[in-house]
Amino acid sequence: MNPISYIFAGLAAVAAGLINALAGGGTLITFPVLMAIGLPAISANVTNTVALLPGFLGGTLAQSKDLKDQKKRLWIALPAALLGGLAGGILLLQTGEKLFTNMVPFLILLASTLLAIQNPVKAWLSRRQEEGKAKPAAEYWVFIPVFLGAIYGGYFGAGLSVIMLAVLGLIMSDTLTRLNALKQVIAFATNMAAALFFVFSGKVVWSIALVMMAGALLGGTLGGRLASKVKPVTLRWMVVTIGFTVGIIYLVKTFFLA
Repeated sequence: MNPISYIFAGLAAVAAGLINALAGGGTLITFPVLMAIGLPAISANVTNTVALLPGFLGGTLAQSKDLKDQKKRLWIALPAALLGGLAGGILLLQTGEKLFTNMVPFLILLASTLLAIQNPVKAWLSRRQEEGKAKPAAEYWVFIPVFLGAIYGGYFGAGLSVIMLAVLGLIMSDTLTRLNALKQVIAFATNMAAALFFVFSGKVVWSIALVMMAGALLGGTLGGRLASKVKPVTLRWMVVTIGFTVGIIYLVKTFFLA
């Protein structure tokens, strides 16, 4: 890796930290940059997961007060998230490099779509709660969809928060704020399980990961200070636009220009 590669990775991580703090979707910035500077697809994905993990911890701690009185739910959801994240990480490393590279355009487009529908999903769930239409099943059933969603999270991860929030809103009856806090800790547990597995995989490019960790922390701090000055919706649509653009470019490059 040359110095320019580290600069690009660090700047992408700063942007991702800021974006995650304000709107979500930072992976749609960092993952393509890691591939652009020469990391193979699987190594880029693994390195990205490890590097951005501290940001998920920060988000979880920031919403910890809304997790009070949700211990029973955590005992159900956290094991599902940890097991699913680990399963997704194992599945990723069992995927051949060529196959995963071919999947990259579709994963980016899927993640961009999930980010695009984040606000409509939140609005729909909020209406369900207000209108009293949410008639949840027994909450222990949340284990299965959380586990399945966490597999995706451990495998790729971008857009996981939208999936988890929808699952929680359909099964549990609670305020959107409390469900959002629960979603945050589930996403952190999912990524932590995958990241801990990746640490021993030999696929993490540690020099890049450490630079990105510092950048993500800086970006998250900046995001917190800019929260009152930047419209999250505007930022989110910028990321969505970038995601769709990058996804289409990779699609054309992989299947039409190869």
